[in-house]
Parts: sequence; C-alpha cells; structure tokens
Amino acid sequence: MQKGYWISCYREIYDADKLAAYAELAKPAIESQGGRFLVRGPAVYAAGSGVMERTVIVEWPTLNDAQAAYDSTAYQAALDALSDGVDRDFRIVEGA
Repeated sequence: MQKGYWISCYREIYDADKLAAYAELAKPAIESQGGRFLVRGPAVYAAGSGVMERTVIVEWPTLNDAQAAYDSTAYQAALDALSDGVDRDFRIVEGA
C-alpha cells in the first residue's frame, strides 16, 4: 500500500494565537498516530500561480492511516482550536 500525505498551505493567518493553539494540539495528535513532518515552514520560492505561504507536509505509513488520523478525536480537537484562525488549503493525497 502507498504512503499517504497531508498537504496544508496557509493562504492567510488571521489569528496567530489560534494557530499556536492548533499546533500545540496537532503535533502530538499527528506524531502519536505515526505521522512524520517532512515540511513545516514558509515557502522560499513560488512560481506560476504559487503564493509565498506557510506549507506543511506530513507523511503517513498508508493512505488509510492519513485519513484515520484526520478523523481522530485528538486531531479534531486541534481543528476546533484553529477554528477560523486561518485560510488553509488542506488535502490528503496518495504517494506515487
């Protein structure tokens, strides 16, 4: 089975405190379920329609693990803390 990946691009941060609260809850929720951060920071280059935005990529052992982690109670609590604090483009994709 292929690995799964979370890809998050933060178009705009409206409330840094909500983002910090989210990060405090999300990191342990992700790592405790087998997620591994590959990228976590601002873009250093963007081309075409790209935007210089904060990007996070998390690798999961399988696509099913990625979906289960997103649906988990711990991660949903992190999303509740984030609320409307950011405009975020989030997706789960299968590795090649």
